[in-house]
Amino acid sequence: MKSFDMILKSFGMSNQMLISDLLSIEKQYNLEGQILVGNNTPNNVEERDLFQFDPAIREEASKMAIYYELFYSLEKTIRQLISDVLESRYGEQWWDYQNVIIPSIKQEVEKNMRKEIDAGITPRSSEPLDYTTFGQLGEIIKSNWDVFQGVFRSQRAVEKILYNLNTLRNNIAHCSPLAEDEVVRLQLSIKDWFRQIS
Repeated sequence: MKSFDMILKSFGMSNQMLISDLLSIEKQYNLEGQILVGNNTPNNVEERDLFQFDPAIREEASKMAIYYELFYSLEKTIRQLISDVLESRYGEQWWDYQNVIIPSIKQEVEKNMRKEIDAGITPRSSEPLDYTTFGQLGEIIKSNWDVFQGVFRSQRAVEKILYNLNTLRNNIAHCSPLAEDEVVRLQLSIKDWFRQIS
């Protein structure tokens, strides 16, 4: 009886051979990009890997990609803003400056950084701020409101917007589709965020 690993490898090899055959047929009959998922002919290993998954799941992932990109860009923008503001006030070593970062956040960040080191994987960053969660970013702004009040119009509005964004982010981070209403809520929350910046 074949082991599960052998069956899986056999499936993967059969799948790759099938893709190769289909690509040859596309080329032979001048149909590039028409047989394999419309115009998305796999050009590299990563794209070929996608063909192992159910087309409905790939389609859903493709639709969700824009929201991942929005959140990635927003979160990086918020981190950069926080870093720039705190650096302008406390200098380059602002993370270590006394009472700037809540001790529980510092401890959690140190724990997450240690986990990556102990796992032997490539660290995501050398910056501690990159290890904070979306919610912790809101706490950093809130606990340093005396520094951020010149940047934002309203502390309560920033808290509310970040809370909404954090809730919406969970669907994206845990690979669940956003409902139409939530897409609208995300778009409005992003507009609200930029409207808050003085």
